[in-house]
Amino acid sequence: MKIVNYLKETYDELVRKVSWPSAKDLQSSVLVVSIASLIIALIVFLMDALFNAGMGLLFPTI
Repeated sequence: MKIVNYLKETYDELVRKVSWPSAKDLQSSVLVVSIASLIIALIVFLMDALFNAGMGLLFPTI
């Protein structure tokens, strides 16, 4: 009986108490997260390239 009560309360909370974002809000959030992800990926790529170049200077291949 506890499981049924838990499921009913969960459904009630999701339907009546949670405020879901509008489609416009969701699109703007997706845009912000996408741009931030691309910037972070670019920073990591540049750090990796610099580290690789530094290692190439310290340990040149024969």
